[in-house]
Amino acid sequence: METISIILIAIGLSMDSFAVSVTNGLTITDLTTRKILTISFSLAIFQGLMPLLGWFAGIGVEKYIQEIDHWVAFVLLGIIGIKMIYEGLTKSEDSKMYELSPITLLAQSISTSIDAFVVGISFALLGWPIIKPVLIIGVTTLIFSLIGLQVGQYLGRKAGKSATIIGGLVLIGIGTKILIEHLYFQ
Repeated sequence: METISIILIAIGLSMDSFAVSVTNGLTITDLTTRKILTISFSLAIFQGLMPLLGWFAGIGVEKYIQEIDHWVAFVLLGIIGIKMIYEGLTKSEDSKMYELSPITLLAQSISTSIDAFVVGISFALLGWPIIKPVLIIGVTTLIFSLIGLQVGQYLGRKAGKSATIIGGLVLIGIGTKILIEHLYFQ
């Protein structure tokens, strides 16, 4: 498989992680270097791991995963988004902004990488080797996530308290986009 093709696939797969990273950058209180690296590596590891798992799963699982993957992503991102909107509407101006729990980060990481699982199955069906794509997808997602967090942090300083509400709406939008793409454009 051509490296250019893998890079283009990696960029496409990392777009949801980028959008989630922007949202996290918008809303997370005290976005330290450690938090930035934790979020970015979590998104990148899942995005890189899922094609590998899909590749090993092979032929028999593809149709079942494709039937529900969009619903899983939609529900997980919707729940997180609604929670963020609620927190944004109910917290006072003095209270802390959104804090990202390990469970929420795990849900974000899984929901943004389900498509990568199906891509891995496709690689197996085509007989393509998997190590190079896994590395490229993981590194690309890491880079996009790091950039997204920085962009979100910059925008979050300008948006103030409404950033949590905006972030929740963005996550719901990403989940809805995934659902619509899978229901109507595949």
